[in-house]
Amino acid sequence: MMTVGAASSSGFLAMPGVAEESVGESVTARTSSIRITRLTPHVFRDRVYVNVGTNHGIGGWGEIKGVVPSVAAALATSMFELLDGQNPTRIEHLWQTLYRAERNQRGGAFMLHCIAGIDMALWDITGKLWGVPVHRLLGGPTRDRIRIYPSAKAVKLGSGPQPLSGNPADIQPLVQSVRDARERVGPDGAVMFDAHSAIPPAMLIQFANAIEPYDVLFLEEPAVTGNIEVFRRIRDSVTVPLAAGERDRTIWGILPYLTEGVLDIVQPDCGYTGGISQMKKIATLAEAFTVPLAPHCTQSYLGMTASFHVAAAVPHLLIHESYDDELCAKFIHPQWTKQDGHVTIPDGTGLGVDVDVTQMNKLTADPSYKYRWRGPKYSRDGSIADY
Repeated sequence: MMTVGAASSSGFLAMPGVAEESVGESVTARTSSIRITRLTPHVFRDRVYVNVGTNHGIGGWGEIKGVVPSVAAALATSMFELLDGQNPTRIEHLWQTLYRAERNQRGGAFMLHCIAGIDMALWDITGKLWGVPVHRLLGGPTRDRIRIYPSAKAVKLGSGPQPLSGNPADIQPLVQSVRDARERVGPDGAVMFDAHSAIPPAMLIQFANAIEPYDVLFLEEPAVTGNIEVFRRIRDSVTVPLAAGERDRTIWGILPYLTEGVLDIVQPDCGYTGGISQMKKIATLAEAFTVPLAPHCTQSYLGMTASFHVAAAVPHLLIHESYDDELCAKFIHPQWTKQDGHVTIPDGTGLGVDVDVTQMNKLTADPSYKYRWRGPKYSRDGSIADY
């Protein structure tokens, strides 16, 4: 079994009989001479795991999700042209290199999701090089544990496409689901509702006002991303806390929501917004407006762990999305545990994630799986709906 992980990447730090000072000198020398030598994408079902290698044998892992995997793998491979021979510890410099290198391709889902995976890998390498968890490089943990959902005391409901204006028969089932969830978790639990940008503003306002008595933690994606005027109309019409940000990539995408005061919670996704580097900046930007983070995360344990490192190191964190992934858990092994609706602060060096490449390749060979587009969502009359 071939396992690539923290233990195999940082052994040079534990040299018997070597004084601490000389170990530090050794690491310092390596930070100067280390260079990126390869980038290997591993397409696994609907995502790509990217491994960045160096001339010192220290490798880093990242996850690309949310875009067509075959295209993402090709784009990440092409991006290696900009990384080959570069020092992987110059993380911010390399982020800017990838983002600004081609004016006609700058921004957008494919570019930023690929940058995110590479960025995770660079942080992983740098943490392994210095023998510390990534959150230590981000300033150290600001909390002892990270609150997550779903859990026994934190549930999130959701909606598919709804009519342009809701009748009681449309709205009441949604309201009832919120009422039932509140009763289930009790007054000390959290209820969240994801509108998926699929409830048109008129009905969304009706619904939001109807669920006010049940004290939801937040109403997620109340409108189509980027339309600040619609967000302002909703914000002026309801008192329920509003959250969004998973599809508003980078600090430049999040900034208008903050300056216009239309969001109470921001939800950056570490894998969508450009990686650890951008997620940390978004947290600082939101902090200036006293707006906490509730990170969106539907990635496997690799991308999830990267997000946890940021969540551990920022001051204003509300709650973090987290799911069990039994398939990916067969070859991805993170160094954190879940307990009582929380996860522990990630341990180990770098991201603290071991990837069993041999097992991943076996699962990749499953002939029963074929990637397919999710496809459009339809309104009741057969027209294409927002989602």
